[in-house]
Amino acid sequence: MGHEPENTIRSFKKALALHVDAIELDVYVCKTGELVVIHDDKVDRTTNGVGYTEDKTFTELRQLDAGKGELIPTLEEVLDVVDKSVIVNIELKGRSTAFATYQVIDKYINEKGWSELDFMVSSFDHHELNKFKHLYPQIPIGVLLEGVPLSYADCAVQLNAQSINLSLDFINQDFVNDAHQKGLQVYVYTVNDYDDIAKVKKLNIDGIFCNFPERL
Repeated sequence: MGHEPENTIRSFKKALALHVDAIELDVYVCKTGELVVIHDDKVDRTTNGVGYTEDKTFTELRQLDAGKGELIPTLEEVLDVVDKSVIVNIELKGRSTAFATYQVIDKYINEKGWSELDFMVSSFDHHELNKFKHLYPQIPIGVLLEGVPLSYADCAVQLNAQSINLSLDFINQDFVNDAHQKGLQVYVYTVNDYDDIAKVKKLNIDGIFCNFPERL
């Protein structure tokens, strides 16, 4: 969210207030095993701390200011705020996040009334994404790419993904057409400028990652 500190409870509440269709967040497993929501492998950019997220205990992470006094939340805390109101797209960022994410999703589906379609799991780490798909094949997955492979969307087909998510810098009509022909949805990240939003909409894509959702 461009309005509030990213990956914080404050930002997710703002997104919900703006009536988004889905929220996207990033997860790491910290040193003591908790699944925490933070974008980077280091805490330096988004908090007043320094060092690697995975090397810190949950107690250490909770002592940091993630902006405007916000704390680094757990995935469970975010899900409790969302409460099934929108789709939650969980990006696997760190080591062992596939299994930890599977455990949380399984808990919320079996104990708290969520459904498989309330979730999407995505990652640039296709090995970790493949692990998650084997653990929970019913949950939709999205393959994240920074560039355009020679085989276009084939990698997403191999992973039995539901979507392929490509950077604004690389999206083009041929890629979109190839993905759609293979039964995949196409999402583009991160599109904040009005002109860029208009440009990608003309490509007949299926969704946009945006830090200012009111612009859509």
